[in-house]
Amino acid sequence: MKRKILAMILAMSMVAGAFAGCTGDSGKTSSTADKPSSSTTEESVAEESESSTEAETSETSDKNIPELTSEPLSILVWGTATEEPSKSQYDGAVSRFKEAYPNISIELVNQQNDNYKQQLIVAMSSGQCPDMYQHWGGGPMAEYYESGFVNDITEMFNTYDHPAFIEAAVAQSTYDGKILAIPFNGLSGCDIFYNKAIFEEVGVEVPTTIDELEAVCDKVKEAGYIPFSLANSPGWTGSMYYMYLVARHSGNDEFDAAYTQEGSFTSDAFIWAGEKIQDWVKKGYFPDGVNSLSPDDQQDLALMYDGSCAMMLHGSWVTTSMNTDNSEWYTENIGAFRFPEDSEAAANGVPQDVEVGTAIGNGWSFNCWNDDGSVDQTKLDACYVLATQFFNDETWCQQKVDNLTIPSIEGYEDALEDPNMQTVAEVFFNASNVQLWYDQYLPANVTEVHKDSMNALFALEATPEEIGKNHDAAMQEYLNG
Repeated sequence: MKRKILAMILAMSMVAGAFAGCTGDSGKTSSTADKPSSSTTEESVAEESESSTEAETSETSDKNIPELTSEPLSILVWGTATEEPSKSQYDGAVSRFKEAYPNISIELVNQQNDNYKQQLIVAMSSGQCPDMYQHWGGGPMAEYYESGFVNDITEMFNTYDHPAFIEAAVAQSTYDGKILAIPFNGLSGCDIFYNKAIFEEVGVEVPTTIDELEAVCDKVKEAGYIPFSLANSPGWTGSMYYMYLVARHSGNDEFDAAYTQEGSFTSDAFIWAGEKIQDWVKKGYFPDGVNSLSPDDQQDLALMYDGSCAMMLHGSWVTTSMNTDNSEWYTENIGAFRFPEDSEAAANGVPQDVEVGTAIGNGWSFNCWNDDGSVDQTKLDACYVLATQFFNDETWCQQKVDNLTIPSIEGYEDALEDPNMQTVAEVFFNASNVQLWYDQYLPANVTEVHKDSMNALFALEATPEEIGKNHDAAMQEYLNG
């Protein structure tokens, strides 16, 4: 039954083209062949290294954490840190762990975001899942667990020390009452980032309602700029607009009902959101060929950098990219505001403070098993310490804050100095509900339908009602088993 679930995920996730291969160890763990877009950190064990107990740093020596083996041990870790500053942060966490535990070898393999998701499914389906891997929580995390590729770490989490994660992050790391992941990459709010110089030139103010937003877009377009930068080749980027319009029109009620199929993805909010997006496409609010542009290649950011576009609705991680690429330009030109309200819905009592985003950011889940199916506790202990004490230590968190990311740990929002991230934090922590990205919240088969539908929506190739019916059919298929 476990493999049946993964087979379904694989079938829905496979796309045309070849995937880089994996060469495996025994059981579910594997090593991985070199990939063009991957980075690897691998340290060999010194012949005369001190034991892990002797080598422990002050960071871990006084904490209640598992006592790790002094015998040689190898761990394979998969992540998505192919770009700076994330790459250096991941490598740094691994290096700090190695200083404390020189007998434990860590192989860190990073791949680009969308390729990574496919590769992970391929690895699971071939029985070669890494020992520790990054994901986004939600429906996929639940299916990885149901398929046998996630260790239940509830007892460890309740026994050993870990950071004081915010409640929402723990909730998004939990499925069926079981803690299945360690948050580590910081929370992400979804807001509109705009070019202050263009707004000043055009003579517009930050909008507070959708009607005002459309008026801003019209003036921006008249002035020769594209209102929104969007690279929608994977579909999930366009979904941000869809999610927010649904949320502003109905709060969470219609989405929650559609998810259980007590309601429908053809209800009023979904049709209204789809029609609004297609109206914006026809008005030229988005770049030409929007479905051919890739966020992995930062083609949406390029349109902000060259002054073509005035705004971008995106996850707050985009501030890290902009600040890294050109800190001076970012500081001088970029502001942020929350997605505007639907004034008519607000007048009817619909809450307007739903935020789209994630409290988990990313989670580390663990796939540590012996050949007989029992838990490989030795390896699991090491993965738990790596995830909780090094990917969440003070160095890691300060690097996140310095690079405009809010750690999913209590109190760090108070350390933010960047005004845009202060805006993100204020909106996030004052939201009545944080709606996890549809492409992570929905089951895997529905997610693929959703992303394809977002491509069709922006290409004007399907009506909002057709898209809603496709979602309903996929959701019913999932619910029926």
